[in-house]
Amino acid sequence: MERIDKILSSQNVASRSEIKKMIKQGRIRADGKIVRRPEEKFDPQTSVLEVDDIAITFKKHLYIMMNKPAGVLSASNDRYAETVIDLLPQELRRNGLFPAGRLDKDTEGFLLITDDGELAHQMLSPKSHVYKLYFAETDKILTENDVRQFAQGIRYGEWECRPAEMKIIDEKNALVQICEGKFHQVKKMFNAVGANVTYLKRLKIGGVSLDETLAPGEVRELTSSEIIDILSRTKAI
Repeated sequence: MERIDKILSSQNVASRSEIKKMIKQGRIRADGKIVRRPEEKFDPQTSVLEVDDIAITFKKHLYIMMNKPAGVLSASNDRYAETVIDLLPQELRRNGLFPAGRLDKDTEGFLLITDDGELAHQMLSPKSHVYKLYFAETDKILTENDVRQFAQGIRYGEWECRPAEMKIIDEKNALVQICEGKFHQVKKMFNAVGANVTYLKRLKIGGVSLDETLAPGEVRELTSSEIIDILSRTKAI
């Protein structure tokens, strides 16, 4: 059981102070009855809540797929630069949202934004073996020897990562699949074999592919099946 003002503010209906005013105006109902006090408590999972006769669908967490554009920070907030949270439409904004598994500023593609810390931890932990698939353009002609080096695990100075899979598409382009998320990992892996990444895009997380109908910067909520599939250990290549 939670306070009605807390429930509705968590669903981005309005601020708690605004909700108190709405309650005084008789605009909020719970289970068919007008709510009289903001401290009244209800079960958000089972109570029927209405604001101005419009039913509110309670969502404990949000799971948002973004086609992240280049030039935007994967951060919740920043004093000087635009962040992925700044790109969210007003109806999908709420406190506690964060990018799960950050992409570099110049990297594009599938970014999950959520307020579910437990799911994010499962998705990002190397122990979970949730694979992330990337498309990479490089400045070097790639070879099967590079593929073998990725498969053996990469050491680059004191930096190292687990074995990864690479599939060469053509001379300088490849798909790369990893189950870690170290800082600049894909770029460092290519650096270790003498290549620089000139373009990088994340295509897939777990069993969920980027919705290609989303233009850069656009978002949509994950479906219920996608929320489950994002923790899939299925390999893409």
